[in-house]
Amino acid sequence: MSTTATVFTIIAAVLAVYSAVSLYTRSKYTVEPLVQYGVPEKTWNLLATAKLAGGLGLLAGFVVPAIGIAAGIGLVLYFIGAVVVTLRARDYAHVVFPVIYSAPMAVALALTV
Repeated sequence: MSTTATVFTIIAAVLAVYSAVSLYTRSKYTVEPLVQYGVPEKTWNLLATAKLAGGLGLLAGFVVPAIGIAAGIGLVLYFIGAVVVTLRARDYAHVVFPVIYSAPMAVALALTV
């Protein structure tokens, strides 16, 4: 794995874990948009767990590359879904945030595959 792919993978993993922790702890800036978009609160822990598993999976990919690739694909799809939810809610000002989270994941995935 190249140095660039390693750096982007670590950045992507940190962002995914950070996003998961902010949802687990119900940070105001994370929860308010979910309420606004109508995302049921009973799904929040599941969403946070998916992000946490993806972030840890990216790191596990340093040992077992297939796990990292699967985690990268899962996280990119997760954040594409977040972009779609944000656009459907017509919250164009916040659509940049899931894009920011998914960009390093997509780059890491592209450099790894």
